[in-house]
Amino acid sequence: NLMNKYENNIKAIQGLVKNKAVHRDVYVNEEVFKLEMENLFPNVWIFIGHASQIKNPGDFITSQIGNQPILVSRHRDQTVHVLYNRCPHKGVKIASEPCGNTGKFFRCPYHAWSFKTDGSLLAVPLKKGYDGTGFSEATASKGLSKVENVKIYKDFIFARLSKDGPSFEDYFGEALSTIDNMVNRSPTGALEIVSSPIRYMHTCNWKMLVENQTDTCHPMVAHESSAGTAVKVWEREKNISGSSETPIAVQFYAPFMSPYEFYERTGIRIWPNGHGHTGVTGSIHQDYTDVDGYMSQMTKAYGEQKAKEIINDVRHNTVYFPNIMVKGAVQILRNFIPISVDKTLVESWCFKLVGAPEKFFERSLMYNRFINAPTSIVGHDDLEMYERAQEGLSSNGNEWVNLQRLYDENEQYDVSEVIDGTSERQMRNQFNAWSKFMTLNMNNKVEAA
Repeated sequence: NLMNKYENNIKAIQGLVKNKAVHRDVYVNEEVFKLEMENLFPNVWIFIGHASQIKNPGDFITSQIGNQPILVSRHRDQTVHVLYNRCPHKGVKIASEPCGNTGKFFRCPYHAWSFKTDGSLLAVPLKKGYDGTGFSEATASKGLSKVENVKIYKDFIFARLSKDGPSFEDYFGEALSTIDNMVNRSPTGALEIVSSPIRYMHTCNWKMLVENQTDTCHPMVAHESSAGTAVKVWEREKNISGSSETPIAVQFYAPFMSPYEFYERTGIRIWPNGHGHTGVTGSIHQDYTDVDGYMSQMTKAYGEQKAKEIINDVRHNTVYFPNIMVKGAVQILRNFIPISVDKTLVESWCFKLVGAPEKFFERSLMYNRFINAPTSIVGHDDLEMYERAQEGLSSNGNEWVNLQRLYDENEQYDVSEVIDGTSERQMRNQFNAWSKFMTLNMNNKVEAA
């Protein structure tokens, strides 16, 4: 049965990933996508929100892990609860809005079953109708099902659906240093979400977006007509006006045209479990104009040496496998949410540095609009490439996608290492993790079946 060639077949799934290439089915096969929802996403730690979004009792946000709808709420005792967004009665989603305040309880819109903000059952209309039926023993009587494996790390909320799997600390390890840096950029050591994200649907497989975050060989090519044109316009206008101050918009755009040699020098760092980041010794974010008063704030908070270390760590894109990217230097997190095998919803969130000059939040919002929005100068270039790739992979001329650049047959993926900035090793690292976590608990599932 060709429709089930990967179901419970560990060797078949592992065979999709070679050392130097991956099979096109990882991007286009609907069964593989289904197995990602069943196996990959439940086995790993997924970002589902930030504690600043639920400051007050009754506050909630909705999210998802793979294709599982998730509800995150703040209870009256200030505890955070991560719940499956599904009424235990008929399965109706309890909350459909991205965020809000539910008051003292959640109420199902179908039959008015109500639940406390910790998920426990509060009331059932006409409850006497369940007398003598053994309702107290039914799963429905327990309230909203809880996600047990939850970790709030510096207000970033992560969850793992699978009962078995790596601990949060073992899964992320040293990769958490990027989140640490973004938090430390606030002189008070706190981040806050105070605005909605840019949500932008992409007609491509979610992994194309993740790979692109550490692909340094495309900016000067794919963005030449957009960022390249913007730079040329600025050069012309600068000569005409005689201006000596480069607008922040040009500071954002111009680095996209950096040559290969620049990216080679700045490097890529890989970490175990598919995590990694570009911009080790410098990045496209390194030359932004200073903000008045910020350095003195940071020096007062951390001391001069530590403040300089924090500010000078200008990593480009950090991939947290499987599906988020953090850009600490401009306080942005992008969440690549799989919708179907060829459709991905991208959320781009801006964080406010609590206590820092407002200019930083203005920059973050501006960068997000300029780079990540559907009306962006450069974002549509990437989408055009994703769409062409999604279409081109239907070609039978070659079923394999090449990831061979700077390949070394002795390279390992369970290490932390800095490599050439134009290497595709971080992409190979991601697919090594993909194969690992796609099959992590599959033996148990086969035996149970």
